[in-house]
Amino acid sequence: MTTRSFSFAPVQLPASAMRLRAEVREFLAGETAAGTFAPGPAGWARIDPAFSQRLGARGWLGMTWPKKYGGHERSALERYVVIEELLVAGAPMRGHWAADRQLGPLLLEFGTEEQRQRYLPEIAAGRCLVAIGLSEPDSGSDLSAIRTSAVKVDGGWKVNGTKIWTSLAHRAQLTSLFVRTSPKSENRHAGVSRFLVDMACKGITVRPVINMLGEHDFNEVVFEELFVPNNMVVGEVGAAWQQMGKDLAYERSAPDRWLASHDLLLRTIERIGDAPNQVQRETIGRLVAHLWTLQNMSLSIAGMLGNGQNPSVEASIVKDLGTQYDQEVPQRARALVPEHLRVRPDAGGFEASLRHNLQFSPAVTIRGGTTEILRNTIARALGLR
Repeated sequence: MTTRSFSFAPVQLPASAMRLRAEVREFLAGETAAGTFAPGPAGWARIDPAFSQRLGARGWLGMTWPKKYGGHERSALERYVVIEELLVAGAPMRGHWAADRQLGPLLLEFGTEEQRQRYLPEIAAGRCLVAIGLSEPDSGSDLSAIRTSAVKVDGGWKVNGTKIWTSLAHRAQLTSLFVRTSPKSENRHAGVSRFLVDMACKGITVRPVINMLGEHDFNEVVFEELFVPNNMVVGEVGAAWQQMGKDLAYERSAPDRWLASHDLLLRTIERIGDAPNQVQRETIGRLVAHLWTLQNMSLSIAGMLGNGQNPSVEASIVKDLGTQYDQEVPQRARALVPEHLRVRPDAGGFEASLRHNLQFSPAVTIRGGTTEILRNTIARALGLR
């Protein structure tokens, strides 16, 4: 069995990134002053197409991509700074998130020139909302177990199957769809391909899955005799598993994996005030120390990705630790803020944020890969199983 070690080398942000951080903060201050968005309990996980397009106009989408595809050829660390500031501010980012974070880099590496020219400029302009069609009923995070099938026909493929927990499929223009193009074999990772699917095509039914907060984010998507032309296949047929390493590294290491509860942390500190007791001091100190550690680990992965490395195991570690952190914050906040501080007239923001995070936090063990899948990945890399 091949084993590997992992490390998180410290990364020093360059002066250009620090200047950019100040620029982003100034932009966000102007946006909030103008009332274009207001931080809310859901944080960044809201859709505002106009805001996404304003980011695109400023050059803050597709930042690291070549200019010929609408990108701006900036560094991975500069992109990291922009993302972090937007997340901390609670800016609405879901409208461009999956496209900018995952699909764009994957098309740059594995897509055809036609696909790059067609989709990357739209993503960089904030005009393309993308869904990821991965999970299925009864297969969860196990990509090798998917049953949605594609059969070769003249000029393309006919797709049949069902995807579940597909975020924003009801609003997406494009879905990055994982399908089985050949039967299962002894090599469980073979025979899976990635297609680009125009969600306006015939043969697609999107059914809402309403979460316990009453929100419509997830969907069940059914594909019945959907025709996908050959030019919408990403990379080699049957080789989607080889694309997944960096795809998951982009998804699992980003700051959203440990900043979902940041609004509540800030509101908790504000509620406690300037005279915390010993328990409050120790608990807040511990949470902030964890936040600092996660930031540095995530920043290290951004540096690795910028250097062309594939830190899939490191990303799994950050996602697992971030899950634990985002679930701990609401539990600690509920215990730290006494009742008399919650009933004050100005405490509404804290209560709304606490309620949202308590109800939403169970979901973070699933999105981006279940905790069990992540720990299996880490254990295999270390030779523990």
